[in-house]
Amino acid sequence: MRFEHETLPQRVRFAPGDAAASVLAEVERLGGSRVMVIAAPGESDLAAQVTAGLPVVLRHDDVVMHVPVATAERARAAAAAHDVDVMVSVGGGSTTGLAKAVALTTGLPVVAVPTTYAGSEATSVWGLTEGARKTTGADPRVLPRAVVYDATLTLSLPVAMSVASGLNALAHCVDSLWAPRTDPIAQALAGEGIRALAAGLPTVVTDPIGLTGREHLLYGAYLAALAFSSAGSGLHHKICHVLGGAYDLPHAQTHAVVLPYVLAFNAPAAPEAERRMATAFDAPTAVEGLRRLRRAVDAPLALRDHGFDEAHIDDAVRAILEVVPAGNPRRVTAQNLRRLLRAASRGADPATVAAMGG
Repeated sequence: MRFEHETLPQRVRFAPGDAAASVLAEVERLGGSRVMVIAAPGESDLAAQVTAGLPVVLRHDDVVMHVPVATAERARAAAAAHDVDVMVSVGGGSTTGLAKAVALTTGLPVVAVPTTYAGSEATSVWGLTEGARKTTGADPRVLPRAVVYDATLTLSLPVAMSVASGLNALAHCVDSLWAPRTDPIAQALAGEGIRALAAGLPTVVTDPIGLTGREHLLYGAYLAALAFSSAGSGLHHKICHVLGGAYDLPHAQTHAVVLPYVLAFNAPAAPEAERRMATAFDAPTAVEGLRRLRRAVDAPLALRDHGFDEAHIDDAVRAILEVVPAGNPRRVTAQNLRRLLRAASRGADPATVAAMGG
C-alpha cells in the first residue's frame, strides 16, 4: 500500500440549534473585529440571526451562481473598502464560493455556515466563471478556517432542493472513488459518505421538519467533500463544470441528473470501486443502489428540464474532452460522451450507457 494523503487544516463544529454561539466563538478565535457577512438576499434574515453578535461592518448579498469573475471582483473591492478582517458566509455553494473567491486574492479567513449540502465549505477548491467557461483550481487560502454545521438552518430548504443538493454531495463520493488522486483514505471517506447520504435523503423526504435526516446529510456532505478535496475532480465533475459554466444550468440539479449516467458508464470498468459503492448502498450493484435511492426521493431526471438544449451537445463534447481526467476507468470518446449527454438530456434509462462502445 503506497499513497500520499493530505489532511486539510480546518475546525468543524456540529452544533444543532447553536450556530450563532459557535460562529461567534470561531470569529473571536480568529481575532475578527471587522466582519463581512456574505449571504444571498433570500437568506439575509437567516444570516442576520446567525451573525447577530458579531462586529459586522459589511453585509454583502451580491451572490450569483457559478461565481462570475465580475461578481468576485465586486466582493473583493467591497471587502477592501471596509477593511474587513474575517468573512462569514451563510448559505449554499454559491455563497461559499464567493467567499472563497475573495479569500483567493486577499487571504482573508472564512467561517462557513452551510445551509445546503454542497460541501464547498470543506474543500480548498475554488471556481470562477468568465465568458461561459468555468475555471476551477485548488489553493489553501480558500479553505474556510472553520465550518459550523447546524441542521436547523437547513429546515427551510425545500425537499426538492434538499434532494438535488444531497445527490450533488453523493456525486462527490462517487467521483472520489476513481478520481486522479484517489487513495484508500479518500475511498473510505467516500464509502461512509455514500452510506450516510443514502440514509439521510429518504428520511428528509418522509420527515422534512425532522433533524435526523438533515444531520445525516450534513455529515455525509462533509465526508464527501473531504474525499473529493483529496481525490480531485473525476469525469462527473468535469462534465458538470462544463455544462454549468457554459449553459448556466443549476448546479445541484445538473449534478443530480448527470450522476447516474457517469456511474453506469464507469462502474463496469472499476470493479473494486463498484463493490465499495454497492456495499454502501446495501444493494447488489452500485447502479441499482443509486437507482433505488433516486426513485425513493423523486430525483431530478433530465437535463432538458433544467434548461439544457440538445443543440449544444457537440459543443459541450468538445469542451469536456479537453478536461477529461487522466486515468478515468473507461476511455472517453466523442461518440460515447455524446450518447451519454443525449441520454442525460432526455432522462433515458442510465443502463443504456453501460454498454456503450467507443
